[in-house]
Amino acid sequence: MRILLRFLTHLSFRAKISLGLAVIIIVFGLLLGSMSYVISSRTVLDETIKRGQILAINLSARSVESILAMNFLRLTVLATEITQLGEEADISYAFFLDRDGQVLAHSFRTGFPLALLQVNPVEDDQPYAVRFLDTGEERLYDFAAPVMLGQTRLGTVRVALSYSSVKASLDRLMRISITMTLGATLLALIGGGLFARTVTRRINALRTSVGNMVKGNLDVRVSGNLDRNCWEITDCHQDNCPAYGDRQRRCWYVAGTLCPGCGAGEFPDKMANCLDCPVYRHSVGDEIQSLAESFDYMAWRLKNHIDELSRSEKRLSRQKQLLKTILDVTPDMVALQDEKLVYLAVNKAFCRHLGREEDEVVGHTDFDILNPEQADRNFHEDRQILLTRTPLSKEIMTRGGEGKKWHHVVKVPVIENQRIIGLLSTARDITVVKQYQEKLIHSQKMEDLGRLAGGVAHEINTPLSIILGYAQLLLKDLPPNDQVAQDVAIIEKQTQACRKIVADLLSFSRGTDQAREKLDVNHSIREVVDLVEQIFRQNRIVILSNLDEQIPPIFGDRERLRQVWINLLNNAADAIGTDGCIAVKTKLCPHRRRLVVSVADTGTGVAEEDLDKVFEPFFTTKAVDKGTGLGLSVTFGIIKDHGGRITVLSPVPSEYQDFAGECEYEPGPGTVFFVELPLEGEILPDDECIEIPKKG
Repeated sequence: MRILLRFLTHLSFRAKISLGLAVIIIVFGLLLGSMSYVISSRTVLDETIKRGQILAINLSARSVESILAMNFLRLTVLATEITQLGEEADISYAFFLDRDGQVLAHSFRTGFPLALLQVNPVEDDQPYAVRFLDTGEERLYDFAAPVMLGQTRLGTVRVALSYSSVKASLDRLMRISITMTLGATLLALIGGGLFARTVTRRINALRTSVGNMVKGNLDVRVSGNLDRNCWEITDCHQDNCPAYGDRQRRCWYVAGTLCPGCGAGEFPDKMANCLDCPVYRHSVGDEIQSLAESFDYMAWRLKNHIDELSRSEKRLSRQKQLLKTILDVTPDMVALQDEKLVYLAVNKAFCRHLGREEDEVVGHTDFDILNPEQADRNFHEDRQILLTRTPLSKEIMTRGGEGKKWHHVVKVPVIENQRIIGLLSTARDITVVKQYQEKLIHSQKMEDLGRLAGGVAHEINTPLSIILGYAQLLLKDLPPNDQVAQDVAIIEKQTQACRKIVADLLSFSRGTDQAREKLDVNHSIREVVDLVEQIFRQNRIVILSNLDEQIPPIFGDRERLRQVWINLLNNAADAIGTDGCIAVKTKLCPHRRRLVVSVADTGTGVAEEDLDKVFEPFFTTKAVDKGTGLGLSVTFGIIKDHGGRITVLSPVPSEYQDFAGECEYEPGPGTVFFVELPLEGEILPDDECIEIPKKG
C-alpha cells in the first residue's frame, strides 16, 4: 500500500485524473459486464430449462397412445426421432418408463444405463422435474415428465439436454459481453483522457507559469485575452480610466475604475460591487479561469512590487555606497559599536590606524584587537559614557612607527527611542595643528629671543669696540715678543670673536636694513664658490657646481644671499672635515614660478632627531669652540625675508648625489639643503617643487 501511495504521489495531475477515470470506468465496466453476463446466463439457462420442459411435456403427450397400445416400436421411433431432430439443441437421450419404472423404449445405442432410473423421480402432480447430472463423460440437464391419462399415470418420459450447448451459448455471451465492455471502457478512457487533457491543459499552463516565476520571469500570462473587453461591452470611451486599453488585467482587478457601479479600492475589496456588473457576468469563467486570472494579477502585482523593491534597493545601495565612500575617504577615524561595545562598522582610516582589515575589527571588541591595558581603559571609559549618556571630547597623544601623533577623540552615545543602542567614536589627527601650535609658540619665543638678542647686541657692541680699540693701540706700543703683547693679542682675538657673535645676533634679530636689487643667483653663487674654493682645497674638499643657465634674475639682498651661500658651504665643509665633495646645483621650476638651490655634501650627516632643530638658534652639533649655532638660524631668517623656504634632508637622496660620479672621495651619508626662492619677488605657495623629495 505504501509503495502504491508513493507511486501515485509521483504521477502528474493529468495522469492521476486519467488513472482515476480509468479505474472508475474499468471497475464499473467490469461490474456492468459481470451483471450483464449473470443476467444473460440466467436467461439462457431459463430458456434451456423451458425448452427441456416443453420437449418432455410434448413427448409425454405424444406417447400416451403408444403406451396404452404397448407399441414399443412407436415409442422407440419417438425416442430416436427426438434425439436425431434435437441435435442442434444437443439432446443427449430420451426414454420411456411404465408406471412401475420399467424401461419401455430408449434412444441409447450401446445399452440402457440403469443408473439413470432413480436419479430424477417425478410425482404425479408435478408437470415435470429437472435435475443437473454429471455422468463423468458429460454434464447435462435431465427432464422428467409423467405420462397421464386423466388422473391415471401411465408412465414417465425422460429427456436430457447436453450442457455443452448451453456452455457454448454462455461462452459466446461472455465474449460478446467482454467485447462490449472493453469497447465501452476504451471509449470511456478516450473520452476521459480528452476530458483530463482539457482540464489539465490550463493547470499545466499555470504550473509552467509558476516555474517561470520561480526562475525570475514574471512576465507570464495564463488567462488569455477576452473576446470582448469592458470598454467594448459597455461602449465606454473614457480613455482616462485605468482599465481602458488594459488587456492584461480584468477590470475588477484594476483600482480606480471610472464606471458608475464600480466600488472604490482594490481587489478584492471592490468585488462586492462587481458581482452584478454585466462585464463581470460576461467575462467571468469557471474556477480554473478565475484561478488563472488571479494568478496573472498576482504575477503583475508581484512584478510591480519587485520592481519597486529593486529601485528602492538600488537607491539604498547607492546611498550606502556613498555613505561608505564618504566615511572611507574622510581622514577621521570613525567607528560604531553596539551597546555591548562590539564593533558594527569602521572606516578605512580606523583600520589603517590599527593596522588591521575591516573583517578583523567588525564583530569584535577592543579586547580582541588592542593590548589588554588599552582595551581595559577604553572599556571603562565607554561604559561610563553609555551609563551617563554624556559625550566625551579629549585629546590624546600616541607614539608609533610614524613618531608622535595627536588625535582629537569624540565619543557620543547613540540613542534611539530613549534607549542606548550604541556608541559612535571619531578621532581626528591633529598632529599638524599641534605642530603649528608648537611652531607658533616657538616662533613667538624666537621673536622674543630676537628682540632680546638685538638689544643685548646693541648694548655690548660699544664696549666691545672700545676694548678692541684699546687692545689694538696697546699692540702698536708693545714689542711683539713681550708677554704683555701676547696677552693683549689674545684679548684682541677673543674680542674679534665676540664682535662676530654680536654681528650674528644682529643678523638673527632682523635688525639690519635690506637692499633689494635685481641680481643673478648663479653669479652670486660663483662669487662665493671662488672665494672659499681655495681655502676648502687645503682640506681636500672639492666643490662641484651644476648651475642652470636658464634661471632669470631675481630681486634680493645681494650681501645677505651671499651670507646664505657662505653659511651653507661652511656648514658643509665643517660636516666633511677633510677629503670630501660639495655639490651645488640650481634648478628652475617654471610651473611653480620659483628656483631651487641645493647644497649637498659627503659628510657624516645629521641624526634624524636633530633634523627639526638645525634652524633653531644656538643649536649646534659642533664642538664648543667651533660654532655658535646661529649660522643656520640667520640663513633661515634671510631666506624667509626673501619670501622663500629652506629645508634639509639627511642622508642625501640618490638623485642628489651628483658628485658620486665625479668625486674621487668615498661619500658618506651626507646632508643636502634646499633653498627655494620666488621669481620676481613672489611669495612661495605651500606646495613644494617636484624636484624636492619629501623627508623620509
